[in-house]
Amino acid sequence: MKDFLKTFWQREWVKFLGRMFFYFAVFLVLVYLYGYSGIEGGTFIYNEF
Repeated sequence: MKDFLKTFWQREWVKFLGRMFFYFAVFLVLVYLYGYSGIEGGTFIYNEF
């Protein structure tokens, strides 16, 4: 079983799909967090200028 998983994760399409899902999840988290800040909020960097 260990050898099967080791060879499975070495395949290029598995690496590609793993990275794609990881980056998509990071992108969704960033979009979700971006929804909490805006120009009217106090955390916008250009409010003080």
